[in-house]
Amino acid sequence: MPVISCHPNLFEDEKELYSFLVHCQENLSSEHEQKIVSFSQQIEIIDPLAVLQSWLTPDQFHFYWENPNNQEAMAAFGATQSLTISGSDRFLEGKKFIHSCLKKIIRAGNVNLSNINPYFFSTFTFFPQETPNLGEFPSATIFLPRFQVIRNNNQSVLFTNILIEKNTCIQLLVENLKQELNNINWSSRSLINVKHHQPLKYNFKSSQEFKDAVSSVLKFIATQRLRKIVLAHAIDVNLPKNFSLIESLQNLRKKHPDCYIFSTCNGHGSYFIGASPERLISIKKRQLVTDALAGSAPRGKNPTEDKYLAKQLLKSGKERREHQVVSEFIIERLASLGLKPQKAALQLLQLSNIQHLWTPIYAQLPKNVNPLDIVNLLHPTPAVAGLPTELAFQQIRRFEKFDRSLYAAPLGWIDYNGNSEFIVGIRSALIRENKARLYAGAGIVAGSSPDQEFAEIQLKLQSLLKFL
Repeated sequence: MPVISCHPNLFEDEKELYSFLVHCQENLSSEHEQKIVSFSQQIEIIDPLAVLQSWLTPDQFHFYWENPNNQEAMAAFGATQSLTISGSDRFLEGKKFIHSCLKKIIRAGNVNLSNINPYFFSTFTFFPQETPNLGEFPSATIFLPRFQVIRNNNQSVLFTNILIEKNTCIQLLVENLKQELNNINWSSRSLINVKHHQPLKYNFKSSQEFKDAVSSVLKFIATQRLRKIVLAHAIDVNLPKNFSLIESLQNLRKKHPDCYIFSTCNGHGSYFIGASPERLISIKKRQLVTDALAGSAPRGKNPTEDKYLAKQLLKSGKERREHQVVSEFIIERLASLGLKPQKAALQLLQLSNIQHLWTPIYAQLPKNVNPLDIVNLLHPTPAVAGLPTELAFQQIRRFEKFDRSLYAAPLGWIDYNGNSEFIVGIRSALIRENKARLYAGAGIVAGSSPDQEFAEIQLKLQSLLKFL
């Protein structure tokens, strides 16, 4: 994929930008009738959420991502190239789409910015599905954004991905780019006029329906037809006015500094946001890391109680069985690709209001393995579905009276060099105007208690209510 040397701040000189893009257009061939100029430049340190706030519009794609552990945040908006997919071939089609785009990309500008690259952003629904109704999310969405702002450690970088065809009017393209960039508030290092409201309150009623579902699947587990199943519960919240996406994301990153913060829009006014503790995959220089994350307990009200609850979680046979199912599944799936996965020692992942049993798992990837191959292989893990997978799917469809959509599904990115990170969309909410649907799930194995599982669901939903 070619790199063209040019001024690192080309957008400051409109004439030079015009000449550069004309040159790119003149070099189009019959074999390559499109090119994507991916122009990168370093900008003043800026909060990507503040950039998203100045640009946010419900009729275009966006993707916000924050990984506090890596001191990384990014906002992507608009789409230079995009693909929406229905059906079960979504991972294969997604691979083909990204490969096709990569062949068209010309890197330009300051291309040596600490290995920061243009990204493809992706969302997949939990179940493959047919073409959704307007306002819902399709089975898969992958897009190369028009603009992408990354803050990484102590620098900020802007990527502008520009599509050029033989019939593109370069003068009009330059004028539109200039107008779009001028509409974004690049000087703001913090959010503007974000008000802090009281957390939402919700009167949880005893959900006998959920408890009955738990009791029913425990009978399947007792006959050894199921080893584990994850049943989710959803609550719907309505407000007299629209939800504030930016305020909700700001609350999330303040109250969950130990989680991935995310937001995405389907371009038709629906948003999916959350704070997920669960990494599905991370790939950097062909080194894969994935997490077995299952088995939960609340945090204590004081250090003594917290230490006691942590010890009980590590000792719990039921929680360790739930965790082992996930760990074994991941290792078996990776080994089926010829990989040699290695797992770290069992440990605790302690979050602000909940703690989980956690086993990181590592593997080296050969060059012919694509990140979406791994996502396809691992989704859904028993941590969000169950085992055996097909039987768990049947029971989930039987007992859950709502569409999971992006809940518990893969969301993430793949960059220009094949690095990648995907999370599992748990601790999440689907928002449209003044309506929000909040999701939470509980893993059911032998020894589960319907009352305790519903208490775990309530704990997770209460945490979500605090940020909306």
